[in-house]
Amino acid sequence: MKKLIIDRVSKQFSAVQALSDVHLTLEEGKMLAVLGPSGCGKTTLLRAIAGFETPDTGRILINGQTVFDAQTSTKLINTKPEHRKIGYVPQHGVLFPHLTVEKNIAFGLSSADSKRQTKQQKAQRVIEMLELVGMAGLGQRMPHELSGGQQQRIALARALAPSPSLVLLDEPFSALDAGLRIALREEVKATLNAIAATAIIVTHDQEEALSMADLVAVMRQGKCVQVSDPVSLYQYPTDINVAKFVGDAIVLPAVVANGSIHSRFGTLALAGGCATDSKSATIMIRPEQFVVSPPHEQQFGGHVLKTIYYGHNALVHLKTEDQWGAQEIQMRVNGARTFSPGEYLGLKIEGAVMAYE
Repeated sequence: MKKLIIDRVSKQFSAVQALSDVHLTLEEGKMLAVLGPSGCGKTTLLRAIAGFETPDTGRILINGQTVFDAQTSTKLINTKPEHRKIGYVPQHGVLFPHLTVEKNIAFGLSSADSKRQTKQQKAQRVIEMLELVGMAGLGQRMPHELSGGQQQRIALARALAPSPSLVLLDEPFSALDAGLRIALREEVKATLNAIAATAIIVTHDQEEALSMADLVAVMRQGKCVQVSDPVSLYQYPTDINVAKFVGDAIVLPAVVANGSIHSRFGTLALAGGCATDSKSATIMIRPEQFVVSPPHEQQFGGHVLKTIYYGHNALVHLKTEDQWGAQEIQMRVNGARTFSPGEYLGLKIEGAVMAYE
């Protein structure tokens, strides 16, 4: 079942086209990451879904119900935010500083839809939410007594308490340090999976989007330029700009003929779906596709310029020899491997390569 349908939604602020004919669908129980640089329209899209912004055109359906429609012949349909059954987690949590953790979560149960619940039922729901986000026993604490990660867990619990049809997360980890951000996003994903929640997370962090979401929508200048599962997005980006935004990419000119790529590094395998003939193609190679090879297997070679160490892996910067274009490239290797500046490496390229006209 499609939990969310966004149909040709546009929004303009003065001279700025924040959203331009956006179309997206999301199945029940899935997570969508909306990925893009600052100013691309991703937060405006989230706010339009929540009802905080009114689009100029288009339709939005949640759980089969139309919550916004600018195309009706009679009058505009624009359901109020509090009636859309949406859980919203803002960027910085924004807990009420004068309320305890329990009362912050209970605030999410204060809507008209939950007035029929007894005080005991609400208290039990708060306990369930605290357990769900790993905060059992901390209900009497005040927000200032919590760490940043704990505050975000409580903000999530508050959003989930009314059992919303859809959960929206607006860059919820951006204010946290790197280590906590990684741990918390895994916890949040596990929490949402545990209750089969349908969710949308807005982020500018490619790693966050690829690791958390079932589906990733890449936005650029108000347009949704690609919607794919994380593996397809990384391996088969729709254009060079997406390729360079989602991970590291080496971009080179080449010729495509008879279904193969003819490049300065030799003949390469062409990825499926690419144009099979082009005299002025641009190819995209991921750093991990470059592999150190013995002389009898190498396609080309170069000298090490420097190595940037990241712990679990390293990025080796090389410059190929003149006969292969004196091209600077980056090769991703296991972090345990070390190379010295000036060292010569024979290389080959593994896997199919994307080509664009």
